[in-house]
Amino acid sequence: MKLYLIRHGIAVEQEAGKDDCERPLTAKGREKTQQVAKRLLDLGVRFDLAIASPLVRAQQTAEIIQASGLSRQLVVANYLAPDGDIQDWLNWWQPWQLSQPETSLALIGHQPDLGHWAEILVWGTAQSRLELKKAGIIGLDLPPVGSPVGKSQMFLLTAPKWLL
Repeated sequence: MKLYLIRHGIAVEQEAGKDDCERPLTAKGREKTQQVAKRLLDLGVRFDLAIASPLVRAQQTAEIIQASGLSRQLVVANYLAPDGDIQDWLNWWQPWQLSQPETSLALIGHQPDLGHWAEILVWGTAQSRLELKKAGIIGLDLPPVGSPVGKSQMFLLTAPKWLL
């Protein structure tokens, strides 16, 4: 199975007294995310399912991905919110993967969480070494369900500027 970890696009800056969960994408963030989505389509990438963090900026990124034709389905999941637990995702993913082994999945979320998740899936432990830029992508080939964590293979780690 192919797993794509996608960081949300450029969002408005955090303002004192305002809820971080409500920060939307900027116009530049929308534009760059649309360009990345178009480039992925040109490369033949498609997702059977896109799952987004409940935060506004991640949901807007996911909506752009779905509107571009990259994903057939879009759902929101709390485990992709900042400080979400990878084990919660693994508990969802394992039965889903057994029923749909030849799939491509996109998770749209936040840094440093997505970087940590990639490290756990590839090396078995988070090392705080992978930094995913806004609208950047990490691509992983996941091993079959039941394999130990840390056996995935990374095939893509790119900032959006390398796709555009």
